[in-house]
Amino acid sequence: MTVRLQNLKIYDGTGADAFLGDILLEGERIAAVAPAGETAAPADKTMDFTGLCAAPGFIDAHSHNDWFAVKKEPIPYFAPFVRQGITGFVTGNCGLSITGAAHDSPYRDKVGAGLFRNDAAVGEFSTIGELFDAVDRNSPMNIAACIGHCSVRAGLAGYENRPLTAEEQSRMLNTIGRAMEEGACGASLGLMYEPGIYAPQSELRAIAALCAKHGKPLTVHARALSKVSLAYSSPFGRAHNLRALDELREMSRGLPLKLHYSHAIFVGSKSFATHEEMLRIFADMRREGVDVQFDLYAETMGVSVITVIAPVWWLTMTEAERAKPVNRLKFKAMAKLSMALLGFDYGDIEIADLGAAGAQYEGKRVTQIAREMGVSPVDAYIRLCELSNNQGRVNQYKYSTDAIVNKLAKDSYVLYMTDAWIENSGVQNPAAFDCFPKFLRNALNGCGDTMPQTVRKMSGAVADRFMLPQRGYLKTGNFADVTIFSEPELQKGKPDQFEAFGIREVFINGNHVLAAGELQEAPLRYAGRAMRVQ
Repeated sequence: MTVRLQNLKIYDGTGADAFLGDILLEGERIAAVAPAGETAAPADKTMDFTGLCAAPGFIDAHSHNDWFAVKKEPIPYFAPFVRQGITGFVTGNCGLSITGAAHDSPYRDKVGAGLFRNDAAVGEFSTIGELFDAVDRNSPMNIAACIGHCSVRAGLAGYENRPLTAEEQSRMLNTIGRAMEEGACGASLGLMYEPGIYAPQSELRAIAALCAKHGKPLTVHARALSKVSLAYSSPFGRAHNLRALDELREMSRGLPLKLHYSHAIFVGSKSFATHEEMLRIFADMRREGVDVQFDLYAETMGVSVITVIAPVWWLTMTEAERAKPVNRLKFKAMAKLSMALLGFDYGDIEIADLGAAGAQYEGKRVTQIAREMGVSPVDAYIRLCELSNNQGRVNQYKYSTDAIVNKLAKDSYVLYMTDAWIENSGVQNPAAFDCFPKFLRNALNGCGDTMPQTVRKMSGAVADRFMLPQRGYLKTGNFADVTIFSEPELQKGKPDQFEAFGIREVFINGNHVLAAGELQEAPLRYAGRAMRVQ
């Protein structure tokens, strides 16, 4: 079936100025893109969109939706993303891919670092090939996938705090290499999550070298994302997030590596000023031959595990050891000092989900919970960790400022993303609902980048970075992923209402999955394709 989308203001994903034109879709491909009235080929159906704009279907550059693409009932997990114009995802980030652990690994319960679980799924996945076979034409949206170091390491050695043996490291590298050959778009590190936090520099260097060999990006959730963290022994001296960047610089030195820094955030008000040094470090690395880019969401908060501020020595203790007064005093003293130096406190931590036992705390800040418990905030925090068996989910604030987000959004080396997913319970992340409309709104209101560049950073630039074949551009022969939106509605939209705004129509591989703002569940269910990168 051929469909003509006519009289659209077209942003084609290249960063060029928009033009008035028509788009001809034929099956799952784009048959033509031309100035208005110049697509002479007949069409089975013509849709007039006078006054609206078209862009390539948006690609979320940092996602974890590999964990949700294989659900038996996936639509509830993807519907909010479709409504904000997204048609595909780069998944498997932060070291936490659904693939990487062998089917017979005794540590499969460790994969996901407490954030993600392979439940209510159509199967269990060890390799990228198995994942792609499962999602191709059998999932709502397009999926590209990185192979996660945390997942591979957990499958081999669980959460053991030690270097891998020579045999284990060889198996790890073979698993990552096989994923590259099966179509992974890169590999990812999660140096703030178990077991990635235990990997020595030599192990990380070996992974970086393997990515360089295959010419694919290495995405990295760095060891620290704030001026002071519990990842380093001393709270004084060089800002910890800058030390974490120094670590990545050393890891990459001399390699022709595509290094991709995940979620440029600066947790705590004392960390905000470090964004300028981050950009300088990236510029220095590029001069040294490392191809560095980064990604960004249009938010000043984010989601993490409840133990994200806990030091390694605390996490590796038994419950009995953590209960000892001397260890609790040490933890409290370090946490108090770190937070004072950070410009961040327990009032900036909102409980999103602790499981059934902690449902009464959802949506509340730790300081409020402490008052209800009649204890100090740090004691409340420790109790909440224990209540969730250190597996709780939190929303954290003071991740950035609007001014920093808008400044970084204009950088030549940034890609846009959501880093969001839909949970079965608890408080949801607002980025799952309106992050990309916010970027567009900022552009239209003169706060962000230009509209052509904003569209590019959520389409063509993402496809280029991760080498996604025939995606990211409104171009003849490419897959028919198209997002249609109203600029006036975007400009006037009210963000952070847990719903999208301004997005009218979405086509995924030619399937009309959002029509006049209404979700079309029947075509959506099987619209997605695996985006293999060979």
